Amino acid sequence: MSHQPVAYLFPEFLESPDGRPIRILAEYLEPLRRFREQKIQDTVVFFGSARVDSRERSERALKTLRARGVPDADGHYEAELKKSRKALEWARYYEEARELARLLTTWSRTLKSDNHRFVVTSGGGPGIMEAANRGAREAGGKTIGLNIRLQFEQGPNPYLTEGLHFEFHYFFMRKFWFAYLAKGLVIFPGGFGTLDELFEILTLVQTDKLSKKIGVILYGRQYWDEVINFGPMSEWGAIHERDLDLFKYADTPIEAFECLRDHLVEHHLEPPSEQEAAAPGIAKTRG
Repeated sequence: MSHQPVAYLFPEFLESPDGRPIRILAEYLEPLRRFREQKIQDTVVFFGSARVDSRERSERALKTLRARGVPDADGHYEAELKKSRKALEWARYYEEARELARLLTTWSRTLKSDNHRFVVTSGGGPGIMEAANRGAREAGGKTIGLNIRLQFEQGPNPYLTEGLHFEFHYFFMRKFWFAYLAKGLVIFPGGFGTLDELFEILTLVQTDKLSKKIGVILYGRQYWDEVINFGPMSEWGAIHERDLDLFKYADTPIEAFECLRDHLVEHHLEPPSEQEAAAPGIAKTRG
């Protein structure tokens, strides 16, 4: 007679609908353990497009395309050439995210603390995510990747700190960890996912569901002004005029860094409360 495994070691149960609460709890407790082990106190999160590439790779791709030959009759070559040129222009944001992460990490490493402060965090994939993790690593700091498992998505980028690459199944648990430790948020140009993450955080800040002040920066004003016009939301009364002060704009790495640094110094470098000191590495939220 074969022995039935205990429930918590029984894959068929754990992967079933009835095991869902355990899977959700695991996506809270397992990252919590690792953050404490690595003494991560708080983070600065970088969001942005996964489709942005480095200047070096974009230049190489354009050079390869030009060397391929004569334009074809149906204009396909010209379309590819236009796309490749745009990718090279878009690469600006990769390099600037990389530089901002380097500046922030270099500064944060000068802070006197038993824990790691303001650790650069991304979604762990390519594009702006890779650039942010890369810049932090080049500055000698720890860097975090909160990846999500999707059928059509890429794997983790190579710049994540060992032990700080996380794979999530549930989007809402991934979002929880983005918000829970964050003291700053930088939103680079991106698509639907970036917008989703931006508005998720803005809603939490607007409705006072976070116990700490998060500095939110929209990077690349030209892009964001073309994509979103926040003014009419206030004019129509959908948001209060003061809600437009929940975020700032920046157009250079140094401008964004100075904005972030000023926010972090003002709001997050005071002595911790007794409660925070008793449980280092984990920020407090409401509810």
